[in-house]
Amino acid sequence: MNRELEFMFVQSARVWIPDAEEVWKSAELTKDYKNDDASLHLMLEDGTTIDHKLDPKTKNLPYLRNPDILVGENDLTALSYLHEPAVLHNLKVRFIDSKLIYTYCGIVLVAINPYETLPIYGTDIINAYSGQNMGDMDPHIFAVAEEAYKQMARDERNQSIIVSGESGAGKTVSAKYAMRYFATVSGSASEANVEEKVLASNPIMEAIGNAKTTRNDNSSRFGKYIEIGFDNRYRIIGANMRTYLLEKSRVVFQADEERNYHIFYQLCASANQPEFKNLRLSTANDFLYTRQGRSPVIEGVDDAKELRTTRHAFTLLGINESYQIGLFQVLAAILHLGNVEIKDRDSDSSIIAPNNRHLTAFCELVGVTYQDMSQWLCHRKLKTATETYIKPLPRLQATNARDALSKHIYAKLFNWIVEHVNKALVTNVKQHSFIGVLDIYGFETFEINSFEQFCINYANEKLQQQFNMHVFKLEQEEYMKEQIPWTLIDFYDNQPCINLIEAKMGILDLLDEECKMPKGSDDSWAQKLYNTHLKTCSLFEKPRMSNRAFIIQHFADKVEYQCEGFLEKNKDTVNEEQIHVLKASKFDLLVELFQDEEKATTPTGQVPGTGGRTRLSIKPDKGRDTSSKEHKKTVGCQFRNSLQMLMETLNATTPHYVRCIKPNDFKLAFSFDPKRAVQQLRACGVLETIRISAAGFPSRWTYQEFFSRYRVLMKQKDVLPDKKLTCKNVLEKLVQDQDKYQFGKTKIFFRAGQVAYLEKLRADKLRAACIRIQKTIRCWLARKKYLRQRSAAITIQRFTRGHQARCLAKFLRRTQAATTIQKYQRMCAERKRFRQKQAAALAMQTILRAYMARQKYQALLREHKAVTIQKHVRGWLARCWYKRCLEAIVYLQCCIRRMRAKRELKKLKIEARSVEHFKKLNKGMENKIMQLQRKIDEQNKDNRVISERLVSLESSYATESERMRGELGRLRGVEEDAKNKANQVSSLLEELEKLRKELSVTQQEKKTIEDWAQKYRDEMEKMVSELKDQNGLLKKEKDDLNRMIQEQSQQMTEKMTRAIAQETQQLETDLNEERSRYQNLLTEHLRLEEKYDDLKEELAHSTSVSKPGHRRTDSTHSSNESEYTYNSEYAELEDGSRVGEDVTRGMDTSLTLKLQKRVTELEQEKQSLRNELENREEQFQRARARDDAQFRKARGAELEYESLKRQELESENKKLRHDLAEMRQSLLGSAAAGAGAPGSPAYKVLLDQLNASCEELEVRKEEVLILRSQLVSQKEALHHKETMTEPSVFAQDVNKLKDADELKQAYVGVKDTNRSPRSVRPALEVSDLLSRLRSAAPDLHRLNEDGELWLVNQGLKETTRLLEQQLQAQRRTYDSEVESLRGELQNVKEENNRQQQLLAQNLQLPPEARIEASLQHEITRLTNENLDLMEQLEKQDRTIRKLKKQLKVYSKRIGEMGAGQTEGQTSPGQMVEEPIHPVNIPRREKDFQGMLEYKKEDEMKLVKNLILELKPRGVAVNLIPGLPAYILFMCLRHADYVNDDQKVRTLLTSTINSIKKILKKRGDDFETVSFWLANTCRFLHCLKQYSGDEAFMKHNTSRQNEHCLSNFDLAEYRQVISDLAIQIYQQLVKCMENILQPMIVSGMLEHETIQGVSGVKPTGLRKRTSSIADEGTYTLDSILRQLSAFHSTMCQHGTDPELIKQVVKQLFYIIGAVTLNNLLLRKDMCSWSKGMQIRYNVSQLEEWLRDKGLMNCGAKETLEPLIQAAQLLQVKKKTDEDAEAICSMCHALTTAQIVKVLNLYTPVNEFEERVSVAFIRTIQTRLRDRCESPQLLMDTKMIYPVTFPFNPSSLALETIQIPTSLNLSFLTRV
Repeated sequence: MNRELEFMFVQSARVWIPDAEEVWKSAELTKDYKNDDASLHLMLEDGTTIDHKLDPKTKNLPYLRNPDILVGENDLTALSYLHEPAVLHNLKVRFIDSKLIYTYCGIVLVAINPYETLPIYGTDIINAYSGQNMGDMDPHIFAVAEEAYKQMARDERNQSIIVSGESGAGKTVSAKYAMRYFATVSGSASEANVEEKVLASNPIMEAIGNAKTTRNDNSSRFGKYIEIGFDNRYRIIGANMRTYLLEKSRVVFQADEERNYHIFYQLCASANQPEFKNLRLSTANDFLYTRQGRSPVIEGVDDAKELRTTRHAFTLLGINESYQIGLFQVLAAILHLGNVEIKDRDSDSSIIAPNNRHLTAFCELVGVTYQDMSQWLCHRKLKTATETYIKPLPRLQATNARDALSKHIYAKLFNWIVEHVNKALVTNVKQHSFIGVLDIYGFETFEINSFEQFCINYANEKLQQQFNMHVFKLEQEEYMKEQIPWTLIDFYDNQPCINLIEAKMGILDLLDEECKMPKGSDDSWAQKLYNTHLKTCSLFEKPRMSNRAFIIQHFADKVEYQCEGFLEKNKDTVNEEQIHVLKASKFDLLVELFQDEEKATTPTGQVPGTGGRTRLSIKPDKGRDTSSKEHKKTVGCQFRNSLQMLMETLNATTPHYVRCIKPNDFKLAFSFDPKRAVQQLRACGVLETIRISAAGFPSRWTYQEFFSRYRVLMKQKDVLPDKKLTCKNVLEKLVQDQDKYQFGKTKIFFRAGQVAYLEKLRADKLRAACIRIQKTIRCWLARKKYLRQRSAAITIQRFTRGHQARCLAKFLRRTQAATTIQKYQRMCAERKRFRQKQAAALAMQTILRAYMARQKYQALLREHKAVTIQKHVRGWLARCWYKRCLEAIVYLQCCIRRMRAKRELKKLKIEARSVEHFKKLNKGMENKIMQLQRKIDEQNKDNRVISERLVSLESSYATESERMRGELGRLRGVEEDAKNKANQVSSLLEELEKLRKELSVTQQEKKTIEDWAQKYRDEMEKMVSELKDQNGLLKKEKDDLNRMIQEQSQQMTEKMTRAIAQETQQLETDLNEERSRYQNLLTEHLRLEEKYDDLKEELAHSTSVSKPGHRRTDSTHSSNESEYTYNSEYAELEDGSRVGEDVTRGMDTSLTLKLQKRVTELEQEKQSLRNELENREEQFQRARARDDAQFRKARGAELEYESLKRQELESENKKLRHDLAEMRQSLLGSAAAGAGAPGSPAYKVLLDQLNASCEELEVRKEEVLILRSQLVSQKEALHHKETMTEPSVFAQDVNKLKDADELKQAYVGVKDTNRSPRSVRPALEVSDLLSRLRSAAPDLHRLNEDGELWLVNQGLKETTRLLEQQLQAQRRTYDSEVESLRGELQNVKEENNRQQQLLAQNLQLPPEARIEASLQHEITRLTNENLDLMEQLEKQDRTIRKLKKQLKVYSKRIGEMGAGQTEGQTSPGQMVEEPIHPVNIPRREKDFQGMLEYKKEDEMKLVKNLILELKPRGVAVNLIPGLPAYILFMCLRHADYVNDDQKVRTLLTSTINSIKKILKKRGDDFETVSFWLANTCRFLHCLKQYSGDEAFMKHNTSRQNEHCLSNFDLAEYRQVISDLAIQIYQQLVKCMENILQPMIVSGMLEHETIQGVSGVKPTGLRKRTSSIADEGTYTLDSILRQLSAFHSTMCQHGTDPELIKQVVKQLFYIIGAVTLNNLLLRKDMCSWSKGMQIRYNVSQLEEWLRDKGLMNCGAKETLEPLIQAAQLLQVKKKTDEDAEAICSMCHALTTAQIVKVLNLYTPVNEFEERVSVAFIRTIQTRLRDRCESPQLLMDTKMIYPVTFPFNPSSLALETIQIPTSLNLSFLTRV
């Protein structure tokens, strides 16, 4: 021991030291402890250094702290050091840091009240704990309830759950949750909602038994023990409640900040209700009994609403409205009684004022007289042996008597309510076992403790004794089971304290004795206690400063009780005369309350004093005729007896303990007060459990777990094949003291502290190994760094030296180059200087010479210009003089010539007037003319020559003159210029001067203008730049706007795409939800069917009458079954009901009615779903029915018209017969041989008629051919139902014929009309007809043997009728089109109005909203149009399918009738004789294949051999998949072929019912369920493939298309079979889930697939399943093998691949959900290493999917939450970046799940770190915007909605062979 202490109390060891505020404080040793040290050198967590003094006598060292990896454990017994500070710290860490309110302490569940609503009590949590072992999940009240339920079922032993704790610790809530668990898990056996009634009793009991105290707003002021009864199938059948120790004193007195019972305040809050007017109530402050606590209102509680809840609970439990009003009347009377004021009359008497309104109200409410009640409130009756006295009472005693009466009435009322609640919870079913829930007060100690606290603590002493014995017993059984040496553990036995209270001459005995004394008092009783127990009992003490109190040392603490009031409360006396007055009341309920006093034999008859006990199941003892003795029993005696009975009940059951802890007195959420917690831990026995465990061997390990955990402490040579021997050898080396451990059969037992010691050794070993690894790695890193640095230094040196050498060479080259450069540069500089000087000299010479030459040139130029000017001026002057002279001469000549011309003209005029002159002139004119002519010719020649010369001269002259003119003009210009310039020189000089001045002014102005221009230019440039900038900004804005518009358009497009995708996804989700709801309804329907069948079987069994056959109620029938089947089964049901009528009368009527109501509701729901699915088809059927009605109406008119036509035809036929007879007579009358020769009269007549008839016949035959095609199309339009049920048109025509001739002719016409075109005979030739006419007389009858003439008339009739029908059809079509166009026009108008309204609304919106609104409108419009088009398309598709089916049916029928008529032709004479049945036309059998024929009586044999007695394994292995489905369909095809609808219906009904029956019988067999799921789906596919619908015929062969059903449309039956397939699928999933369920947690979580990754932590008493693979445990390989078995079986059965994918997806969802749920409820599984194990296991599942080719089935996605949870366990969890990464990674997990995993994260080794609270808060902050469900667990019962995609078969039906092993020899292949 000293060695261990020296080893444990070393530097850095952590210990616990006492503290006044925190109770215990953690500290760390700063120096090693030595044996002789008087103190310990410690450092607190805040850094303070202290010296902890040790007790010099005991030398007790402080408690050691557990290692960090053990902190936060689920079970306190898993702690290595078991002591008070370790327990307190573990509870605080779990409660504050991890938000876990439940913790195990051995067999006790410690529950800390969080004062906050937590989401850990839902149905999903209940389902998660259901069926689990208590240690396999995190601590929870549901785990305790499940353990009790499981032990009740397993051990056949009653159970008890004892819930105790302080007021406000949550006892009632814990008990309520336990009852809710039983109600949810077990269900109700009677369907009478017993579990609802059990839960409904809570609001009633809380109203009348709970009140507000200083510690709790809803404190239970009584104890109750509820027995929940179960039948032999462990379903709830009822309950019974016992109550203990009702605090009656609260009715008349409440302390400050407290209230009376809730029911009083609820009544006062509802006083204004009409039904409460006569109670004369007001507010609670107006009554003495409700205002003493001065706190009438509870914050957040609506008393009026609570009263409504209470009344609803009363109604649910069968207490009707009148009784409720009566109860409230009694309660109101108690309030009025408390307000009755009693005054002093004198010192010894009192009086009540007359007409006291409260006493008046009390008397009226309870139905007693005012005088009697006022008399006995102030007086009492004393009886002696001889006389009776009436004694007045002082005011104080009278007041006490009034309060005693109030308490007594309330106690009676409380008992009455409890009694009626129990009556409502009792059923007539026999109770097999029960689970009791005890909700009782915990240990109490206050500043002033009285009789109530004494009784409460007495009860807790008894319960603690029972608890200690049970714990000790369990410990001893464990040790004996493991066969280890057992020594008695010294544990605290509180029997001395119990003896002190209840033994002879104990406290209760002395109290009863003192109560019997005439003058007994509290003081005398106290003296008796001192005298009796003060010196004899160490547990009894006397206070130093008081003689009226005593102290008892209870198991939890010392309590001082004040003796004042003990006697009065123990007596609990009530004035008997007051009771008599009440018994004489006219109020029936009050009389009923006091009736039990006459019958009481136990304390249950009343609850005297402050408590009592009620057990209504105990019947009164008839042997006793009076209750006077029992009535005189004291409260203490009654309580002791009831407590003894309770202990007997608990001892007869297996107890389970729940200890509720109140963390603080201020009701703060998740606030932990260590002082209050320690007080309650000491009081509730948790620490006693720890002490008992610590006294023995609290730590237990299996050998495998020990080996796996401490393998690091072993050397290789120590490891032996035998793990047990290895562990022994290692322990002997590690722990020297043999008493510290023991070896059992399967476990190693350790003393307290040894696990911590081993953990320290392990941690030191790992730390040393880590240090060595670090040393080696650091050495390797340092050497690697040194080598890297050395190599780097050498490299640097090499490069440096090379660099220096290169620099030297470069310097030398630069020096030489510089010298060369200097040489050439100097040479260039000198050459440049010389060239500059030379160039300057040459330039100067050039300039000078040029200047001189320019000067000389200018002088010569001036002289030349002057000469030229002079020359031109002189020439100009001469020319001017010449021109003037020439002009004068010319003018003079002109004047003279003008004068001469005038004279000559005058002379010629005179001569012209003379005639003689003319004559003279004309003489010789001709000769003269000739001469002149010759002369003219000559002159012309001369003129030509001259003109040529003249032209040449003129050209030369013109050239010269032109030259001269130009020179002259130049000279004149020069002269004028000279003159002008000479004149202008002076003016020019003046102007020059003026211009110079103007130039200077202009220059200034120019400068000013230039400045202004420059300024303007600058401004303009600036303005231009600004404009450019603005332009750029505008362009940028334009680009931004364009980009924004593009982005917005893109966003809108994306938004629309997302919206459409979301809408599509939402529609898919809604579709899946609708499918899920529909399939859930099917499941519920099947469950109710099974339950009804079970009840029916039980009924049959109870009546002992055997019922032949399998009968089902009408709820099992689908809507497709025939009325005949329904009626027959309904008749059987009536027969069965008559047989069991007597038994049914004894059953629970409410059960039957509710069951029938539930079945009816489910049927209605199912029918509504069916109606909704078939709504569109029904609309089409109604439209078609209207068309059919119109057609029938038209058909009736046509028939009338046809009858008239027949009459006309008959007259025409008679006329033809008459003509034919005349022809015969004329032919027979001529005896000569040549009578028929051509040319004869008879021959001519006959030939004319014959030609006309032949022509008419050809025309009519063509019309008949046309008529046939139209008749076929007309028949195709008829409804299929008319074909099956109504007689044919031909039969209607036949029935309307009158005589035999008409019948014969009609039959012939019908025969020829239905004859195929090949059978129609060709027209008769003339020669054939003549040969016939020339033949003998009997042969003449062959003229009309084919009915040609009748056929002609029939064709005319049909043509006329057809034309009329077409006209009517066209009229109807026109009307319908007009109506549709009107409707479309109206729709367009409405749409236009709506568009206008929408446009007006959009114009008022902003642009963005306008665009969005328009887009939304467009989306809505397109969606509506799309839906309308889809609806029309579906309707047209259905119409096409129906018409195609009818076309096939009619085509086949026409062909069959034609073939039958051709085959059965006879002579006309025979047709007249034999009877005619046109409806039953004989058919010609064809050689059909792929059908099986059976007789009606063989149907049961077929179902029996093929379904009921078929072994799936043999069929799946040896025969083709789906063989039963093919056989059934082939039988169905034959029934369809023979057109036997009854046979079809019975076969389908028998098949469906037989499959249901075999599944009910063998529903747990996976192979059976899988086999029939595959066959049901194949049968469904066959019904689709061969239905004749074009959509299902795409993949058929031509031969398969010939096998389609021809007579019946089985679409409705396909729906029934689809529902059956859904039920089978759900049963298959349930079956597979039941097989996989035990494997999932073990294989996915507990088993170490990667060995050595995770170590095993120490466990407590609640032993979990070992993670080490034993022989009986499941591994991941087990799961994979089972999945492979499932897959191979389904493949062998021929299950559709798509259906297999859905099954696998569902299985993987179950695996992921169950694994994740267990991970969320198991703290020990939330570690880094477990996350690696889970990820590896998931990868193995994915590999399995990959191997099976199922990666695209969606199964992997279902594992995403589990994968993310595993990743969450492995990622870093420290910084904000880690939080952001977690939030983005865990998108498939809810916020509650993420926070739960982080809270549960537990380090397995000391090197791991816990997740800080701040990090979890960061995660919550980041995830608070998520919109998700607050549900913590995944729904493991969720089943994805299943679909059955069409999968046609390529197998030809005619190739299927029936094996003899099926015993189906009665089937015949057709």
